Amino acid sequence: MLLTLTTTATDRGPATDLGYLLGKNPSRVQSFELPSGKAHVFYPEATAERCTAALLLDLDPLDLVRSARKRGASQGLLTHYVNDRPYVASSFLSVAISRVLRSALSGSCRERPALAEAELPLEVTVAALPARGGEGFVRALFEPLGYEVEVATEPLDPTFAEWGESRYVTLTLRANTRLSALLTHLYVLVPVLDDDKHYWVGREEIDKLLEKGGEWLKGHPEREAITRRYLKRQRGLTREALSRLTEGEDEDPEKEHAEARMEGPIKLSTQRMAAVVAAVLEGGAKRVADVGCGEGRLLRALLKEPSIEKVLGMDVSVRALERAAQRLRLNEMHERKRARVELMQGSMTYRDRRLQGYDAICAIEVVEHLEPSRLEAFARAIFETAAPPLVVVTTPNVEHNVRFESLPAGRLRHHDHRFEWTRAEFRAWAAELAERFGYEVRHLPVGTDDPEVGPPTQMAVFERKEGPR
Repeated sequence: MLLTLTTTATDRGPATDLGYLLGKNPSRVQSFELPSGKAHVFYPEATAERCTAALLLDLDPLDLVRSARKRGASQGLLTHYVNDRPYVASSFLSVAISRVLRSALSGSCRERPALAEAELPLEVTVAALPARGGEGFVRALFEPLGYEVEVATEPLDPTFAEWGESRYVTLTLRANTRLSALLTHLYVLVPVLDDDKHYWVGREEIDKLLEKGGEWLKGHPEREAITRRYLKRQRGLTREALSRLTEGEDEDPEKEHAEARMEGPIKLSTQRMAAVVAAVLEGGAKRVADVGCGEGRLLRALLKEPSIEKVLGMDVSVRALERAAQRLRLNEMHERKRARVELMQGSMTYRDRRLQGYDAICAIEVVEHLEPSRLEAFARAIFETAAPPLVVVTTPNVEHNVRFESLPAGRLRHHDHRFEWTRAEFRAWAAELAERFGYEVRHLPVGTDDPEVGPPTQMAVFERKEGPR
């Protein structure tokens, strides 16, 4: 059972800094006792330019039998001895990661604390990984998380090609990311691909899943499949985990609409929808996606335009999508009009191939709900992976807040806003994205453009330089 992890030199330092992150000296082999065998960490290469660390598990079949008997496994003795567990990536690998690479998994680095928070060029390869669901499911798990995925299938027997491919693959992932994030994804998703665990799964596994996956699993397109497999398909545990994972999605509507009530006197929401629709129509878009669509206000406005052939509403909250369906009256909609609408659960911070092929993507009053650390993931998901010809982003102008009499000084417009930008901050962020991803950007005011503090809402319209793909 083998995992290799490679990085290259960056402006932060030599590639051998990987040793500090892993807490393992590149100059020697280190071995660790595990409940079912041993784990060895060594470095096949360790130069300033390139460094590779390997985690090798050597499981003891006798320990596997003892462990199975303790769990009360009912298979015959031959099954215990003749099986693939010592050789293929499985929950044994997750246990080894959590015990042998504990500090790296938790995101701590005693010698170089700042290094643990840095995004590094990382490549990881896991050999002999069971892929129950095939290559498509492997990609569905890792690509939304921002990885470049390479899957090499293994034949059942090289001598008998007609036997076809086995269910095992060699998986390689590449990304600029934090090491702790990469190890966390492997910790959760390797057993998910194997669709099995070597130990008893009880309620404490829910806590492990939410601890390791709570930050990224909530918006993952395959969150239900991941949760179900991680908990060995136990329905009660799966329901509880999904309930806890989505806790807070069904917010009190009064709280949700507080911002709308404050902006109501100036009919800002209506002006905002009109401005966005105008930008979409001016750009010639016929297929439009609204990420973070909420209750579907923009979707409803777009459906009124005959030139719009398809609208997609995506939101992380299933409850919000249900409210959008009610607002749009999908059940009562004429069949032809209904064919123009699609609602789907997903997160705008994950690379999602379902967003590809749209002429325009709109992110209306949603980026301010993201943690600042997730803005880069949003940028890559929308501008790099989906890469539509047109992107429209609106966000509050914090300078204008002083004009809202009901808003206490220093308060943001909504309790869930993580930040609100000044006009200069928004323009700087938009300019950087446009330069990096090959777009031109123009800024338009939404609402009255106050000569002192600017408009209440600021809008950026990004148009890709090279035109439609």
